[in-house]
Amino acid sequence: MMGAAAACGAIPVGLYDAAVLGPLVGWDCAALFYLAWARSRLWPLNPDETARFALRADSNRGLRDSLLLFACLASLLAIGVVLIRAKPLDGFPEQLHIALGIVSVLFSWAVIHTVFAGRYARLYYTGTDGGVRFNRQSPPRYTDFAYLAFTLGMTFQVSDTPLSSPAIRRTALRHALLSYLFGAVIIASTVNLIAGLAR
Repeated sequence: MMGAAAACGAIPVGLYDAAVLGPLVGWDCAALFYLAWARSRLWPLNPDETARFALRADSNRGLRDSLLLFACLASLLAIGVVLIRAKPLDGFPEQLHIALGIVSVLFSWAVIHTVFAGRYARLYYTGTDGGVRFNRQSPPRYTDFAYLAFTLGMTFQVSDTPLSSPAIRRTALRHALLSYLFGAVIIASTVNLIAGLAR
């Protein structure tokens, strides 16, 4: 499904600039499809449904998550190429390259935190004592793990959800490092955009 979404988005834009814009637009369509699926499928889950989803046997889940994260990192290289290609352009082609670069960074950023929200849920429900203190009486639901993931992604730290599981702490460390990398890219993209507008 994600591959079909990527192909549908890449074909029309690929005709305009196949070497650069096509693959990146394909990734954007796949990322948007994944985010829309997560929002519609996972966001409404109550605590019991969240636990069942986290514990559900899926031998391909780890590989799928790893491929998504790899695609996010690969998109950074494509974004750099797009922004470099935009510099000698003027008018609509330049604006298209810059806008696509920024949108791609934001989509990749959101995909990373959505993937990690699912990882935290699996680690919580497969661990012996959970490993995250959510400061609530009822078991956590998916939105609680999304809160943890996006808070860590935006601030590089946990706020009011202390981590007690070594496995979750290791995952949080990897998550924070990836978030820092994307934060640096977002800042660089913003500076590039401002510099381009000032020309």
